[in-house]
Amino acid sequence: MMAGVTTHPATTAARVLLQALAALGVHDVVLAPGSRSAPLAYALADAARTDAERPDGAPALNLHVRVDERSAGFLAVGLARAHALAESPRPVAVVTTSGTAVANLHPAVLEAHHSGVPLLVLTADRPHELRGTGASQTTEQVGLFAGAVRLAVDVPAPSGLPDEPRDTRALAVRAVAAATGARTGAPGPVHLNLCYREPLVPGSGPWPEPATAGLAHVDARPVAAVPAPDPSRAPVRGGRLGGTPTVLVAGDGAGVSARRLAEANAWPLLAEPSSGARGGPNAIPAYRLLLADERLGGRVRRVVVLGRPTLSRPVQQLLARPDVEVVVIAPTGATWPDAARGADQVLLEPPSRMRTGRLGSPAGWLEAWQAAGLAAAEAIDAVLDPPERGHRKRAGARVTGPALARAVAAASLPDDVLVVGSSNPVRDLDLVARWDEPPGVLANRGLAGIDGTVSTAVGVALGLPRRRVRVLLGDLTFLHDVGGLLRGPLEPAVDLQVVVANDDGGSIFATLEPGEPARADVFERVFGTPHGVDVAALCAGYGVRHTRVGDVEGLLPALAGPGPGLSVVEVRVDRAGRRTLGERLAADVAAAVAGLEQ
Repeated sequence: MMAGVTTHPATTAARVLLQALAALGVHDVVLAPGSRSAPLAYALADAARTDAERPDGAPALNLHVRVDERSAGFLAVGLARAHALAESPRPVAVVTTSGTAVANLHPAVLEAHHSGVPLLVLTADRPHELRGTGASQTTEQVGLFAGAVRLAVDVPAPSGLPDEPRDTRALAVRAVAAATGARTGAPGPVHLNLCYREPLVPGSGPWPEPATAGLAHVDARPVAAVPAPDPSRAPVRGGRLGGTPTVLVAGDGAGVSARRLAEANAWPLLAEPSSGARGGPNAIPAYRLLLADERLGGRVRRVVVLGRPTLSRPVQQLLARPDVEVVVIAPTGATWPDAARGADQVLLEPPSRMRTGRLGSPAGWLEAWQAAGLAAAEAIDAVLDPPERGHRKRAGARVTGPALARAVAAASLPDDVLVVGSSNPVRDLDLVARWDEPPGVLANRGLAGIDGTVSTAVGVALGLPRRRVRVLLGDLTFLHDVGGLLRGPLEPAVDLQVVVANDDGGSIFATLEPGEPARADVFERVFGTPHGVDVAALCAGYGVRHTRVGDVEGLLPALAGPGPGLSVVEVRVDRAGRRTLGERLAADVAAAVAGLEQ
């Protein structure tokens, strides 16, 4: 080492780790500020410089800085989802300091675990000798995420030994392989707990020369997917006559193969919005309301399940029926979706007779579902559209949740990306969306929580800068992650339209048992939870454009031109009649379907 040049062990370890991660395909890192993570922060600052300014040996990385670890974690989830949607899956890293900062990542880690999102969680920690001593910001970080990670490693503080860079690169290989599921076929989060001793700031020494010692090549198994049907083997109309009355349920993440299987076999397709399969002639609108009809849901004798269905009680009730054969196709993971515990078969891929359309359907089976779906859609439109006076619609009509979801669906083109929040928005979209070719639809359905939805959408938008990205979410979901609007002036700008269905509370509970009239005495305080927040003032505080829509007439113009940058469209939604509206929609759909020819 040259005289007067100092390189601290923590600095070298952080730099070698970033070199290795970049060599292994990591492009994006999200950083939340802190002291113990300073070695990584300084290294990331170097890696994020322009080509002309980046020090020799520093890799090129995209750096995203957020002050809230909760937002940082879900921003990383959104970036990873964007990579997957762009068909270039790769892990995203998130860096925090020690203490409560680590715990704040837990919701994002859980979502990544249940959704199979490749996430590298890099948490800084005090060295081992300071644990259990009362040192500031020191807690037991090892095992904090328990069974929610694919790999967890407690990495001792570096001391400058000659083999440490090789060991760091080997650790990075194992971490990336585990996060991407290269060996297991089950991607997800990985936790590296990185101990650092002071000094935590870099000395005057240069970056180490990039090296390959320890960077083993891991032969990844082929990406598991449902094989596409062979259209050359399928009958002209799809499916043969005389088969078992079958429907295909496409849950979250099912993929376009679910649509192709349904079309090959002439099966009705009951596809959730985030399935990736919600399109084409077999996708049945308002399917959850049709399952109660004895001529449709009552005749089902087989259900083929792809993805993870989470939205509909009628679907879960169908899967639990003893007279229905349930076939689950789950190409990856140690577990499979079977909440009703009634699966008859769990397959890695469809059998050849299914791919070639030889299972088929009874005569008129698909056509009956299609006709019922059309009648249901028309009945829903009749309820949602305000009555006309002469040749003009009634001005000032309040927007309902389903009407808003229908407008957002109509405004979302095939090249767009729509992120959907949990609770009512995703269920409203499931009820009303009608797409020939759907947009890319993403939702955090791993645990179906409201955590981090704004930040997830921001991550998606940053990862897909050439596509129009919009997020539809409720007011409580928005307020839960309003910090996701915060972007420092040194951070990259993002183009994202945030559509907030503001009904001043939790209207999802009005549709469930707590919303029954007999329980109204405590509903508002402990379930409805009105908040009275001035969303416009909140947006002004964050420097975000805000538009308020109070009636149907203003809805489409607000959605049509989101413009550049981050903007919020607040739509005032009627909550008082939410339960009654749901009951009327169900009744009118049932009447419309009952009126069809037998």
